[in-house]
Amino acid sequence: MKPTLFLLAAGMGSRYGGLKQLDGLGPNGETIMDYSIYDAIQAGFGKIVWVIRKDFEEQFRTQILSKYEGQVPCELCFQALDALPEGFKVPEGRVKPWGTNHAVLMGKDVIKEPFCVINCDDFYGRDAFMQIGKFLSGLKEGSKNEYAMVGFRCCNTLSENGSVARGVCAYNEKRHLTDVVERTEIMRIAEKGNAICFKDEQGEWQPLEENVPVSMNMWGFTPDYFEHSEAYFREFLSDPKNMENLKAEFFIPLMVNKLITEGTATCEVLDTTSKWFGVTYAADREATVERIQKLVDEGVYPNKLF
Repeated sequence: MKPTLFLLAAGMGSRYGGLKQLDGLGPNGETIMDYSIYDAIQAGFGKIVWVIRKDFEEQFRTQILSKYEGQVPCELCFQALDALPEGFKVPEGRVKPWGTNHAVLMGKDVIKEPFCVINCDDFYGRDAFMQIGKFLSGLKEGSKNEYAMVGFRCCNTLSENGSVARGVCAYNEKRHLTDVVERTEIMRIAEKGNAICFKDEQGEWQPLEENVPVSMNMWGFTPDYFEHSEAYFREFLSDPKNMENLKAEFFIPLMVNKLITEGTATCEVLDTTSKWFGVTYAADREATVERIQKLVDEGVYPNKLF
């Protein structure tokens, strides 16, 4: 079966025009999401699924899905604050969504094949989709507990306009992920010889290797991942501190770390030469437009995608 691309888009609001996810950055107003979908189709993905909020389904179908008609099968699923297991209810005062792995859980009924999860506002690049597409397509039918993540080389994921947050990954001799540590401030530091550094818990800058793999939230899973997530989400909600903290979130790395630590699953770290870019800062926009235009000029992408 061809793998499915699963885009996390529930964070997009109904105020469309002002959102960076829908900012037209390509020569014909293409969004970063359009380039991800184009790359996924080139890499052999057979279906696109978005998780969005129900309250802008009609607008999403009109403004987004319509452009892909005839290109690739598309489906929607919906994330809601009250989409909880039986026996649980939303704590009083909670307005924040439950996090990325809760969003992934919403795809259970529409995704029955290996799938890749991505953010809708990050430019991942063709090679990254080729790597994860090859991994997912190469799995034996019925495979379980064999996952992957694309490990971008840290030097290929920086912004020239400030620090970035990345999950710094460690792996074993089989390239199986052993740990992901979230570093909220990573950037080049002039005083350290322009080396890549992260700010530690004491506020000190510590060096990072140029090519250390970092997570850009590009994961490959098989459908059994939904069952693991359902079970662990119940545990998450059963912990009083997660219900008392109205901002506690059920993140993908939290789930993956649990599964690899207890030996339930493996997660292969895939190397890619792709260079990430996005609009982390307003000042990033101009450079992103220029980089996309350069890729079009080089023939990597057609002038008009869809």
